[in-house]
Amino acid sequence: MKESLGVYDYWAYDQRPKIEWPGGAKVAFWVAPNIEYYELDPPLNPQRNPWPHPHPSVPGYSIRDYGNRVGHQRQMTLLDKYGIRGSVSLSVALCEHHPEIIQMCKERDWEFFSHGIYNTRYTYGLSEAQERAMIRDSMETIYRHTGQACAGYLAPALSHSERTLDLFAEVGEELFGDKGGIYTCDLFHDDQPTPVSVRSGKRFISMPYSLEMNDTIVYAVNKVEPRQYATMLKRHFDRLYAEGAESGTVMCIPTHNYQVSCPHRIKAFEEALEYITGHPDVWVATGREIADYYLANYYDAALDSMAAQATTAGKQG
Repeated sequence: MKESLGVYDYWAYDQRPKIEWPGGAKVAFWVAPNIEYYELDPPLNPQRNPWPHPHPSVPGYSIRDYGNRVGHQRQMTLLDKYGIRGSVSLSVALCEHHPEIIQMCKERDWEFFSHGIYNTRYTYGLSEAQERAMIRDSMETIYRHTGQACAGYLAPALSHSERTLDLFAEVGEELFGDKGGIYTCDLFHDDQPTPVSVRSGKRFISMPYSLEMNDTIVYAVNKVEPRQYATMLKRHFDRLYAEGAESGTVMCIPTHNYQVSCPHRIKAFEEALEYITGHPDVWVATGREIADYYLANYYDAALDSMAAQATTAGKQG
């Protein structure tokens, strides 16, 4: 039985080189709208049923369709108001099904990263060749429709294999050199970017992407009221802002346009955005911008720090 994922080492939070974000910001803040496409009657996967009741799942499908028809525009208007460019966790089939949404995001210079092809087709059970082909398809589709070299990855419906990070880094390198395949959102283990080991040796990092602040986890799993979600987001920010005075932290709000954008919930999200962006020393950025800055300025120092801690731990052991 494995005792760890084997892609990163323990690295104490209070023993790291200081991070200084652009302009002296304490917090690098990004919003990751998950813009997804769910199939009404997807292929069966023996390891996971995409819908909780028999197909066709009209309620589940239609509320997600509501997100793309109504919720996306509502959320985009709000992000425009606060000068936030989204980093889209994209079900890339959306490029074919709803190119108008892709165009609206392109016009605003939003980032696009891969969230697989459909959010009803999983990594579970795929061979290495099949998973590589899926990742390549998603990255090539993003480039074909947006001109962007895909930098980040969030596995479809958080389905994951032991090879996922290796394959994403490798395919990104093959397609786009050091511009593609540089960060993952699938590790929820830190409040700062951290180096991740992949088998190719590529410079690769984990980006903070909080499941606890993810609106689907908040509303659908934990059954939190909207006003409490606003409070959670503010408290989350307050702690990261305070700690960011010592070394820069990262806050991500992952959203879904069929969750946060419902009429009774959108005000809570707006209150949190107004609060966060109303503070000085906040760098409002995209996931790619944060990853690029970290790789250019702190990645090597982070590796040195990790190696030094490992050596110290070995001597003590």
